[in-house]
Amino acid sequence: MEESEALARLRDGDIAGLEKLVALYQSQALDVAYIISHDRTLAEDVVQTAFLRAYERIAQLRLGSPFGPWFLRSVVNDTLKAVTRSHNVSLDTEALEQSGHLVSHDRSAYELIEAAETREAIWDALDRLSPAQRAAVVMRYYLDLTDTEVAEALHAPPGTVRRRLHDGRRRLRSLLPAWVLKPQD
Repeated sequence: MEESEALARLRDGDIAGLEKLVALYQSQALDVAYIISHDRTLAEDVVQTAFLRAYERIAQLRLGSPFGPWFLRSVVNDTLKAVTRSHNVSLDTEALEQSGHLVSHDRSAYELIEAAETREAIWDALDRLSPAQRAAVVMRYYLDLTDTEVAEALHAPPGTVRRRLHDGRRRLRSLLPAWVLKPQD
């Protein structure tokens, strides 16, 4: 079943359409929610709720529009709200690494160690950004959304998003060790 067929079934109230969309987007949604929240349990709760809400509100998605960007914007917004409510942000990189979403297993041991060190440095730096900056950075560079799409998703003026991105990048440059920022040969 293709995404378009899954969306059509979902619009007709057939839950089987949602199953296909879960298969297509759950992994990426969990990664995004986790990157923003640094809380695996919170990320799982947000994504589960977002899928149920998507099922209930599928009529709000314009016909012919792709599901992914619409859904992932919802996940980002819901994660930001949850983080703001809980103020309980922890760093649980081990859970994400065990999920296999951000780790490649086709490398030498040295490359894996180097990648783990780099990943840890990036996690630490991202953790020190504000949730709003972290969301903007994740949406722009992980989800590859345009500044305009990020602004729409966050319900913020484009200038505010550009400022968050600028401040987030500047803060990341100051927080990341030089060896992370240095281009690889």
